[in-house]
Amino acid sequence: MDKAIAVIPARGGSKRLPKKNIKPLLGVPMIGYTIQAALECGLFERVVVSTDCPEIAEVSQKLGAEVPFIREAGIADDITPVSAATLDALNRVDPEGSRYGYVCQLMANCPMRDAGDISASYEHFTQHGAGAQISVTRYGWLNPWWAMEMDEGQPLRPIFKEKLTARSQDLADLFCPTGAIWWAKSEVLRAEGTFHTDEKIGCEINWVNAVDIDDENDWAMAEFLMSRRLAGESS
Repeated sequence: MDKAIAVIPARGGSKRLPKKNIKPLLGVPMIGYTIQAALECGLFERVVVSTDCPEIAEVSQKLGAEVPFIREAGIADDITPVSAATLDALNRVDPEGSRYGYVCQLMANCPMRDAGDISASYEHFTQHGAGAQISVTRYGWLNPWWAMEMDEGQPLRPIFKEKLTARSQDLADLFCPTGAIWWAKSEVLRAEGTFHTDEKIGCEINWVNAVDIDDENDWAMAEFLMSRRLAGESS
């Protein structure tokens, strides 16, 4: 039960960026970067894409992933938590719960995360013995302690009013979840139905590798960062 499986959820119904999971990012379908990282890290017995879209399935298989089933529409909508898709995939490929001790969820819209990130997160996860772990990245120059709500023409409403007068160096670091690399013991995901357990831990990754693409601005940033990475690798 020390074997691990990677599940890459990639539904076809993206609205802000249609077909974003297979949209070419510097000539490679976006999902290809996640598939490549999962295969290259050498941790997984299987790399499975869960999708409701035959086109995504075809592209994923050509890139080296398995697509042993087409996801049902009931868990491919805008409101179902992505953990449900990963749990569904785990139950389909290991219905008796006897083959895989660990499951890793890798979101296709986080193309900057690489094989080294996955390996490091697995080491962190197993060393700490947690039931679940999600990837997080440190907030940068935009200090979340100073967050405000704003309605046009109305006074600003601070979220953390007591922190407004504190010096930035006196405030604790805060971390934002990213969908790049989520781990769980298979038995925990089956029991809880989610990675968001009460005792989940976080594993920090670099903000560049944590980029999560949801809209055109995110895409432009990822394209710029990926082009710099590829230029560095070729020089």
